[in-house]
Amino acid sequence: MRHLSAKLLSDRISSKWEPSMGEVTTIGLDLAKHVFQVHGVDAEEATVLRKQLRRAQVLAFFSRLRPCLVGLEACATAHYWARELRALGHEVRLMPAQYVKAYIKRNKHDAADAEAICEAVGRPTMRFVPVKTADQQAAVLLHRGRERLVRQRTGLVNALRGHLAEFGVIAPQGLRNVGKLIAIIRDNGDTRLPDVARQVLQVLANQIEQIEAAVAGLERQLLAWHKTNAVSQRLASIPGIGPIIATALATTVADPNVFHSGREFAAWLGLVPRQNSTGGKTRLGGITKRGNRYLRRLLINGASANLLRSKATNADPWVIGLRRRRPPLVVAVALANKTARIAWAVMLREREYQPRAVAA
Repeated sequence: MRHLSAKLLSDRISSKWEPSMGEVTTIGLDLAKHVFQVHGVDAEEATVLRKQLRRAQVLAFFSRLRPCLVGLEACATAHYWARELRALGHEVRLMPAQYVKAYIKRNKHDAADAEAICEAVGRPTMRFVPVKTADQQAAVLLHRGRERLVRQRTGLVNALRGHLAEFGVIAPQGLRNVGKLIAIIRDNGDTRLPDVARQVLQVLANQIEQIEAAVAGLERQLLAWHKTNAVSQRLASIPGIGPIIATALATTVADPNVFHSGREFAAWLGLVPRQNSTGGKTRLGGITKRGNRYLRRLLINGASANLLRSKATNADPWVIGLRRRRPPLVVAVALANKTARIAWAVMLREREYQPRAVAA
């Protein structure tokens, strides 16, 4: 009888079995390119469904189910599937993959991943990622495309400088000085470059100019988006935040209410010290570097520029005292942390930044 019961249960949750409409309450969906894994439980959290779905079968399968809770890892294509499943009436929650990993019991495979997602989505302390709209993802794509092109431009410029240095041709550092090198490459009267080398370097120079034009075009689109978005304009009122940082924050942080405080938002960005504390002894190290690397880098660069150029920032007693005790980079990271907390408050309260009056 024991073997028969086990066989009946195995048949019940096999990939060919379809659950009743009112039986499944929570589903863990492991996303993939072609083969998706589904794990479902009922109201008593007993497993009632284990199934593989091809990509074309996913929406048809969920359209036959009554609305239920669906958990997904916040990975590639997750926002798209979340929007599609919400349109079918399901409640969809996205979770960071590192939070789901703790619920994988043994070996990692698709079925274990789906089961872990199904278990994690129901935990009361789990943190979730807001689902982005298609327009928000399109705005984020402007930043990702620009970042990719800037990296390509940097690689080409470094290659151009290295190749020209082999022939004794150099220029001061900085992107603004690359034009001098390109002018030398296109000067057929300059005898320092052999004809073969000049032909190859002209190809690199043309690519640099094409990427430069593409980056400028994306930046114009970002500026136009910034002028039409109220959240981005409010963020730009904060010292150290310009249109690029403002649009990046406005598009990436879909809902500031998911963070309980500005400190939590700064911690999500990785701008707080890493802790290794035990036995009542607090040990703090460098910043954790968790969260969104792109936003963290932008905020630190913005803080560094603010420290170099802003007279008001340099006159702030907090900055003056911090500079006496800490190295310049630590000061920049601390200012970036403070800027992130202010940005969270501006997004949450929907008001422009109001600088605090300095006592005379």
